[in-house]
Amino acid sequence: MMPALADIVSVEVTGQSGAYQFAVEIRSPDLGCDQYADWWEIFLEDGTLVYRRILAHSHVGEQPFTRSGGPVEIQPDTVVLVRAHMHPDGYGGQVLEGTVDGGFTTVEISTEFAQGLEDRAPLPDGCGF
Repeated sequence: MMPALADIVSVEVTGQSGAYQFAVEIRSPDLGCDQYADWWEIFLEDGTLVYRRILAHSHVGEQPFTRSGGPVEIQPDTVVLVRAHMHPDGYGGQVLEGTVDGGFTTVEISTEFAQGLEDRAPLPDGCGF
């Protein structure tokens, strides 16, 4: 059986250097609390976690959906990657890479890249529905 994966569809950034707000659009095969996108995150090319937005519930009837988060403390030319995590199958969907100044495009990364972030706080403490 193929794992259920969450894809980052788009990234919009507002704000100012050192305090950006990210609006991240996600497409995920949510079925309820047993299978749903439970967070999106921003990390550096070296795998350093910069920001994580916890998604407290499934989005069965709302696909794709957009959720915002911040402030994200990066500079306008800092290269970051944005990916989503799917409960229970983990990482592996479409990832976007880019900068605030240059925009974001789809990139291929290994599902193993920065896998250790999966256990780093903050983490979801349950699913609302």
